[in-house]
Amino acid sequence: MDYVFEMPGEMLVEAEKKGRVELLEYDSNTYDEENRTLHKKAWVYLPYDYDETKNYNILYLLHGGGFTQDWWLKLFPDTVTILDNMIEKKLCDSCIVVTPTFYHDEDDKHTKDESRCENFCHELRKDLIPAAESKYAGFSGKDVSEENLIKTRDHRAFAGLSLGSMTTYRAAFYNNFDLFAWYGPFSGCCGPFGDHEVEVKRICETLEKGKENGYDLKFMLCCNGDKDIAFEEHKDIMEKAVAKSDLLIQDKNYDFFIISGGVHDMKAWQLHMYHALQVFFKN
Repeated sequence: MDYVFEMPGEMLVEAEKKGRVELLEYDSNTYDEENRTLHKKAWVYLPYDYDETKNYNILYLLHGGGFTQDWWLKLFPDTVTILDNMIEKKLCDSCIVVTPTFYHDEDDKHTKDESRCENFCHELRKDLIPAAESKYAGFSGKDVSEENLIKTRDHRAFAGLSLGSMTTYRAAFYNNFDLFAWYGPFSGCCGPFGDHEVEVKRICETLEKGKENGYDLKFMLCCNGDKDIAFEEHKDIMEKAVAKSDLLIQDKNYDFFIISGGVHDMKAWQLHMYHALQVFFKN
């Protein structure tokens, strides 16, 4: 695809056809914290032409460290404007965007425990996806049995920024590859204290096991700025993974978009989302 390195101005002008944002509330019992039920919230973007009788692809889109479900659509409402314009101008098909949080509650967002990235895989599978897709018109047709969610994986994507990029690998890719076919890690894979070789091994094993079970990677669009604090580790890991795995093929099911001079900020992440939605759900 043809990349741009700055958000086109027309994407930030209020669109004529506006989608809407709704609050999704659900309970999670997957963490077993003294048998405590966690009451969780996620924001859901619905396109202007949302129709309960149709089927929509769904992007699950995650924030970074220290923030919550409010990040993408509420703290940065121009994300909604970008989505409206992309759909109105047919840069991407009408889709649903769900922005959850991997934190357990407001207090938990102050934790420095990166295990949240991996542990979110259970809530994602057992609570969030069933809650979202039993309410909204995804390709699962509101049948949220595990068998049907697996069958409809080609219509589900996961992306996230910074700590949410790490979560894209750990919760969605490594642990729920049977539920997602499209991935957008924006800014990082393992963080400054991770083991690059371990990540490369996990990436390759996920793809190999997926192939054995009949699940292919439709596309992974890694994104980063070359001045981003997470750039070098992300680039190193993915270069090694591409060299090692014949299931990760440049321009066929993989690319690494780099913003020259790009840093660890929302301007870059919105541009990553803009590009990812032009790739996701296309094959």
